[in-house]
Amino acid sequence: MRQRFLAATALGTGILLAACTATPAPEPAASGSPAPTQSTPAVSGSAASGTSAEPTSAPATTAAAAIAGTPQQVAADLDAPWSVVFRNGTPLVSERNSGQILELAPDGSARPIGTVEGVVARGESGLLGLAVGSGGDLYVYSTASDGNRVQRFTVTGSPGALSLGEPDTLLDRIPSASIHDGGRIAFGPDGMLYVTAGDASQRNSAQDREFLAGKILRMTPGGDVPADNPFPGSLVYSYGHRNPQGIAWTDDGTMFATEFGQNTWDELNIITPGANYGWPTVEGIADREGFVDPVQQWEPSGASPSGMAHASGTLFIANLRGQVLRSVPVSDPSTATDHYRREYGRIRDVTVSPEGQLWFLTNNTDGRGDPKPGDDRILAVPLARD
Repeated sequence: MRQRFLAATALGTGILLAACTATPAPEPAASGSPAPTQSTPAVSGSAASGTSAEPTSAPATTAAAAIAGTPQQVAADLDAPWSVVFRNGTPLVSERNSGQILELAPDGSARPIGTVEGVVARGESGLLGLAVGSGGDLYVYSTASDGNRVQRFTVTGSPGALSLGEPDTLLDRIPSASIHDGGRIAFGPDGMLYVTAGDASQRNSAQDREFLAGKILRMTPGGDVPADNPFPGSLVYSYGHRNPQGIAWTDDGTMFATEFGQNTWDELNIITPGANYGWPTVEGIADREGFVDPVQQWEPSGASPSGMAHASGTLFIANLRGQVLRSVPVSDPSTATDHYRREYGRIRDVTVSPEGQLWFLTNNTDGRGDPKPGDDRILAVPLARD
């Protein structure tokens, strides 16, 4: 198996911290689809303060997408699903614990296209993020016995009979643990692959650019270091992260990321190359020289932001502990609107389908939720665009 990079191994275990593990007492599920509520952030503020990176100002936008309808079930009875992507219009879903990648049929039925070998599912680790390359290859982030890794797979066959090929390991030995594994991967508008790596419960490694833990990484589709990365010869794109799990780009190329805090603040950040986002020295908006502040922050009990998607000037954020889908206007990212609070339970991922619907994925069977009959589910809701 070809391996292009060997990151320093720092495998570890740790105690589950409150911000990403404790689950509040379940509340009765609401019936129907309640009107969205306006969320008032505990503190909201502008972005960078005293950093040498580019200014983190909100990009201008003239359009905004809004939820317009009642969610309809796409699929049910999934087992700890983590990521959903579309390959040539066919939805593919990763299951964290089973190591399986599923394809969804139009009737909502799911069939495995293959199992990622060597997946170690322990706590938050396992089979995590998926991304589809321009040529149709499937990129996969998962935990192995020696750390987290990024692999590329060919996919053969036609819809309804897809099959997963052999792995090509692009990057391995990203520090892993039972908590804080990051795991989101996505191709940016520049054609590069971005990878979120948690601190794997090794707090200080987030500030050390020699370690891949606590970073957002950037690589070519073949796994090489891009020539224009901020630190020559390094995959590190930004650092000082605790557990980033959502990345998305606006129409003008501005990159946003969601991040789990510890006990104080979860974050929404604008990501600029080479910037330091403060963990573990600071958490949330700190106005400290040398660190970039988030554009919005939330108390972890009402958030725990994971996957994120962008559509027509609006960011949509899936939240676990908060059990809410949250929309944030790109034109004013210090504000937010909440949707379906505690109606569907924990929400892990959100994406936009080729038809322009918003899909979101629940995570009630991952050991921290309160699963109901039919969980876990994928639901779809129409979007209206100004």
